[in-house]
Amino acid sequence: METEKIPRWLEIARELQQLAQTGLAFAENEYEKKRYDRLNEIAAEIVDSNTQLEKDSVKKIFMKQPGYATPKIDVRAAVMKDGNILLVQETNDSCWAMPGGWADVGDIPSDVAIRETKEESGFDVKPLKVIGVFDANRAGRQLEFFHAFKIVFLCELIGGKAKPCSETLDVNFFSLDELPELSLNRTNLKHIEEIKLHLINPERKTFFD
Repeated sequence: METEKIPRWLEIARELQQLAQTGLAFAENEYEKKRYDRLNEIAAEIVDSNTQLEKDSVKKIFMKQPGYATPKIDVRAAVMKDGNILLVQETNDSCWAMPGGWADVGDIPSDVAIRETKEESGFDVKPLKVIGVFDANRAGRQLEFFHAFKIVFLCELIGGKAKPCSETLDVNFFSLDELPELSLNRTNLKHIEEIKLHLINPERKTFFD
């Protein structure tokens, strides 16, 4: 799968926002805070100029990210049943993805896979192994502002029943060779191909970017 080139404006805006966020975390006086706040504003202006998002709303999102700038963690569960993979249909784009979501502060990664699968699909699962740790911004949709790593767990189905939630429209199992349209910033063909390889060879080592 080819990786789309990240637009230069997005690279610049990301870097400015990260500098501003880290600077605000260590600022020692009001002068420094104002300077880094202005950097945040410039980053928001760049996003405003290149998307349909408004500067003020973008800046509010930026300001909700306190502390030293680090990547976010997205956890996904690869749940298999009779050779088919569990996918949920996302409400925001009507496309399909492995159940999962952002890890919260204090979370154990495997617990995120369990929780998100239950919430989004209704099924109970047991994580068995880490299939891969992926750089989420270098595969799938490129216009995600915050940098993220994606951890995909191979999980055993142990109970529950299909039950969509407020974030999902539908829940179903699909053949790995006959998938519906994927929500690419959540689940893409690179993840699917790696899952296939682990199913063929259970001793395969964890993939990482």
